[in-house]
Amino acid sequence: MASVVVVGAQWGDEGKGKIVDLLTRYADYVVRFQGGNNAGHTLVVDGQKYVFHIIPSGILYEDKTCVIGNGVIIDPGVLLKEIAGLASKGFAVTPKRLLISSNAHLIMPYHQRLDQSREASLAKEKKIGTTGRGIGPCYMDKVGRVGMKVGDLLDPSLFRDKLQANLEEKNFILTKQFGAEPVDFAGIVEQFERFAEQLAPFIGNVSMVLDQARKNGQNILFEGAQGTQLDIDHGTYPFVTSSNTIAGNACIGTGFGPSHIDEVIGIVKAYTTRVGEGPFPTELPEGDNIGDTLQQKGHEYGATTGRRRRCGWFDAVVANDAVRLNGLTGFAVTKLDVLSGLKKLKIATSYQVEGVSFGYMPENIRKARLAQPVYEEMDGWNTEITGVRSYKDLPDNAKAYLHRLEDLTGVTPAIVSVGPDREETLLLRNPFVS
Repeated sequence: MASVVVVGAQWGDEGKGKIVDLLTRYADYVVRFQGGNNAGHTLVVDGQKYVFHIIPSGILYEDKTCVIGNGVIIDPGVLLKEIAGLASKGFAVTPKRLLISSNAHLIMPYHQRLDQSREASLAKEKKIGTTGRGIGPCYMDKVGRVGMKVGDLLDPSLFRDKLQANLEEKNFILTKQFGAEPVDFAGIVEQFERFAEQLAPFIGNVSMVLDQARKNGQNILFEGAQGTQLDIDHGTYPFVTSSNTIAGNACIGTGFGPSHIDEVIGIVKAYTTRVGEGPFPTELPEGDNIGDTLQQKGHEYGATTGRRRRCGWFDAVVANDAVRLNGLTGFAVTKLDVLSGLKKLKIATSYQVEGVSFGYMPENIRKARLAQPVYEEMDGWNTEITGVRSYKDLPDNAKAYLHRLEDLTGVTPAIVSVGPDREETLLLRNPFVS
């Protein structure tokens, strides 16, 4: 029996969906513990592409139980559309296969309206790059103790009372501060009554279920969204998401005791990407030949927004932040194949900021923007590696690159991905059996 947490170790989009899909083979429960539908996990199985925004990636296995924890915020319309989409492809999502925490919070229509209005009101240099899906305002209401919870759907009277109180404030802000149209009470009630009818069978106490699973000796896989540098407390604030993305939130976001976590696997791309605004020290600007190669060969577009991902060299400073903040016990290195064909590879080992050396991302956002990477250079390899199925068959320079990442971080790769498909993955160490 083991409990394993999978987190993004960079700025998100590291390929967590594929790694979770791989490890789900060995798990009984797959649990999403934070974030909302601003994150997208992409899987390619037998050439078929699947994109998940709320449901855990393990849903493609019919004998697993998928769980959405209290740390997740849920847009019911998006969730039901995702369920319907899976059904259309032959994957029936039943209450036996999906459990939703009654303590998870709901993204309401006014959250989306506020999110979009606030971002539109900001000057270009102050824009966060939000997806406009209501994530920030929903988490604000949660912390402000006025949030709408999934469990409220089961109590129509309570739901209406809380909604009415919220709309008095939200409509005032929308109309008076942003000059936007107000949100209609009756329309929301009608819409969410339909949501309640469809979602009621899936709602329950996640903490109790997971604790019983642990006592029964079952394997539990916790799936994070976004990445370490987008953590609300430890990331490049304010250019972050609105939740804690690091491994500690696997416990808070599900009601699972921290002493029961056995392994934490951090996902890193063999290079680095970032979507949206904010510091990115190793970025190769658009128009740079190598940066454009990484972007095109790696198909670097956001799974949720379709936005072009900014690309750059591997950043060992960012990776070491992830090791420290998450307590990583292993790495999963993805998209190693994208580097094939490059003559030289660079790795940032530290930053220079106004004449001072930094071995971590500066907390001061001005200094983070000024950070200049200090690189070391390695030889690349010309051989395409998507057909490789054993570590020993990787080119020597590819193995040397992986060894160097281990030397710089102190963490050994447990998984190496050499292509997008489920089978194009080298499992060097199984965290569920180690």
